Amino acid sequence: MAHATTSARDIEIADDAGMRVPMAAGLGVPVARLVHACHEKTIATGLEALGASDFDRGALDRILTYCAELSCEGDAATCPGCKRRTEAQGIASLDEFIARHREIVVGEGGVRLLGQGTETARTPSLAVLEKTWSGENYWFWARRVLRKLRHGIRRAHIAGEAAAPSGETPSVILVEPQLADNIGMVARAMANFGLDDLRLVAPRDGWPNEKARIAASGANYVIDDAAAYPSLAASLGDLTYVVATTARQRPLRKPVLTPEEAIAAMRERIARGERCGILFGRERNGLESSELANADALVMIPVNSRFASLNLAQAVLLLGYAWMRESGRATLGRVTTYEKPVASGLNLVGDQPADKTELLGFFDHLESELDRLGFFIPAEKRPSTVQNLRTMFTRMVPTRKEVRTLRGIVATLARGKGAGRKPPT
Repeated sequence: MAHATTSARDIEIADDAGMRVPMAAGLGVPVARLVHACHEKTIATGLEALGASDFDRGALDRILTYCAELSCEGDAATCPGCKRRTEAQGIASLDEFIARHREIVVGEGGVRLLGQGTETARTPSLAVLEKTWSGENYWFWARRVLRKLRHGIRRAHIAGEAAAPSGETPSVILVEPQLADNIGMVARAMANFGLDDLRLVAPRDGWPNEKARIAASGANYVIDDAAAYPSLAASLGDLTYVVATTARQRPLRKPVLTPEEAIAAMRERIARGERCGILFGRERNGLESSELANADALVMIPVNSRFASLNLAQAVLLLGYAWMRESGRATLGRVTTYEKPVASGLNLVGDQPADKTELLGFFDHLESELDRLGFFIPAEKRPSTVQNLRTMFTRMVPTRKEVRTLRGIVATLARGKGAGRKPPT
């Protein structure tokens, strides 16, 4: 689809404390706010949040294109919170950002960063401020929303299905996950290794969330069946055995298991009809000791002791790998209608190892040409050199096709290609 042309009726330039701001005409909001709303969840949900459910999709396409193509540069305009505004203001560091404000309130206000400006800003934590002070790349977000608007959600048609009946795999419980993208990547890791039941305890950005579906890359059935719970206790209600992951040593008198030991324990219990779960903590600081106290055992993954932190999807993937390894249903890579399962070891893809007649024929061919060209000098070294050559090629365990190729190489090097092999008449 060709890019739409943004007309004057789609964008209005407003003044905000001396800064020119591109506004979405008809909505009365900066373009960046419209982009953020549509990117955060779905386009329909974003427009509904702005009170514009029936907003013209053609106008939306043109406004998104305006942002995606950085047309704001031609208007010398920038949106609040956009990285382009930070650059236009000449703010090159976090220190300069703080200095431009009267104060920045951190969290509930227990910490305040004082500057020399006139505005007040808020941030959930110093860690968030460090990552977000320079602003968002809203033009990049606009390109993603445009793709959804024009072509639909990537892989939205993929359904998939659970690898086992309900209750026959451990549930994966994420406590207060912060980012929908991380939930999607967890769903993808679960689908990779046959885990189906995803439970979310008080997800920060609500549920369902379309960003999680996009990040799941086709693991839609895990996303569709995922359930959100208001509390940890509610998410664990029907489970009889729960293990909790942690990278830190805790003063709790509980068994500490490796992933393999935890999986073995759960397999035994699931075989008896019990339901089991694996508990994972927040991206920022994992699980609290009070939450770990609800688990029957702790799982600690073998890691580099000096760098033990894993991201959420990595931790789920490692436990999922341990589960699939013992299931008997794993395959090496994908298997499709036209592909058979692959075994480990040398895969000859339909070829056969050369038999001794073929291999010895190659040796005779090679050695006769080397004799003709005077390679074996001095003559007394010939037996040991022949022995080395035969040992080397035998160690290769060549296939029939490979032996034919080797003989073709010898013939070409010794007598030339095609007509060049024939002696002159």
